Amino acid sequence: MARAKSVYVCSECGASALQWFGACPACGAAGTLSETIAERSSAHRYAPPAPAAAPVPLAEIETRELGRLPSGIGELDRVLGGGLVAGQVALLAGDPGIGKSTLLLQCVSALESSSLYISGEESAQQIALRARRLALPAGRVRLLAEIQLERIVAALEAERPRVAVIDSIQTLYSEQMQSAPGSVAQVRECAAQLTRVAKRNGTAILLIGHVTKEGAIAGPRVLEHIVDTVLHFEGDPHSAFRLVRAVKNRFGAVNELGVFAMTEKGLRTVSNPSALFLSQHERDVAGSCVLATLEGTRPLLVEIQALVDAAQAPTPRRLSVGLEQNRLAMLLAVLHRHAGIATVDQDVFVNAVGGVRIAEPAADLAVSLAIVSSLTDRPIPGRVAVFGEVGLAGEVRPAPRGQERLKEAAKLGFERAIVPKANRLKPIAGLVLIAVERVDRAVQALREI
Repeated sequence: MARAKSVYVCSECGASALQWFGACPACGAAGTLSETIAERSSAHRYAPPAPAAAPVPLAEIETRELGRLPSGIGELDRVLGGGLVAGQVALLAGDPGIGKSTLLLQCVSALESSSLYISGEESAQQIALRARRLALPAGRVRLLAEIQLERIVAALEAERPRVAVIDSIQTLYSEQMQSAPGSVAQVRECAAQLTRVAKRNGTAILLIGHVTKEGAIAGPRVLEHIVDTVLHFEGDPHSAFRLVRAVKNRFGAVNELGVFAMTEKGLRTVSNPSALFLSQHERDVAGSCVLATLEGTRPLLVEIQALVDAAQAPTPRRLSVGLEQNRLAMLLAVLHRHAGIATVDQDVFVNAVGGVRIAEPAADLAVSLAIVSSLTDRPIPGRVAVFGEVGLAGEVRPAPRGQERLKEAAKLGFERAIVPKANRLKPIAGLVLIAVERVDRAVQALREI
């Protein structure tokens, strides 16, 4: 028997090479080439070409409003943009044991329409035991333990469910491919076939995906391009709280955030997530500043903590958790140049409470004031909220949707807010606005409070 030919496929871009390289020749990613069996073309090279598809004028295409199917879980609906859409393919990825299967089992159990749960990792008995342990209503849920793609497609065609869950995409394999389940070729082909079935039958398919040790979605990067929605399941394994974040959504806003709490009865939605990210201190402490931030369309109040201490090594440490480290170094330089706050001989540690990750630049002013508070050992009053972007020239730039941030702060009982003057915000009853143009003026306003 002739030996099967093998090729090396890049897990980032899907390019193939005949021999192994330390970096992908196509995209340059290091250590991403893995060996797989070469797939043979099914068509003969002398076969006649397929007929050309007829394009349709854009103006003649009829459009209609997207019908949403509520998932039965409010926070998941928020992340999805209001609910599931017919034919939508969503990918949910997260660390092992974080609760992906539990969340989607609760979702299909709460649906009032037909659903199909397909498991390639657990048996039907294991899933039934979990559903009974969580006391889930399972009247409309049908289970299928299968990993062969062709049988799964046949079941989807026969059942025609409104919603289907695939747990997980890395366990499936197709008979048309010679490689093992979880390989680049198998994951790409199985995802493409399931997407075609979802679009043809109008079935919303939820895929569960594995992640690598770096936290990225396992498999080829093209997997994220095939699906309509990509959700990341985040959370500290030592904490009971979980965050679901949308990083891609063709039917809603990206960067939406859903907050859950893991309990004995499964995942429960958190109605007031701002209280989750605010620490409860008996008295005001130095180095703590409350940031009014945005996660998608949701305003949140997050506590930013800073610790500035004398350096114990020749090179001072700069460490941030939940915030961009390079931006922290930039803010320290701006404080030194434009506000006279020197930290050249100090270790600086910054943390966002609750495990949330903040990427927006509107957190600059809160981080800067938390650093000043810790350095001077002067607490910021607990009823003060802050937001604003800090530029390299020391100016405080406006932040988007500032009025909604202030409404969230006023709702939680905050009395004052330090905000960019360029935002031109309307006054809110019970909330005193302190508008600043430069970072040195913000530091001065902090001392006058």
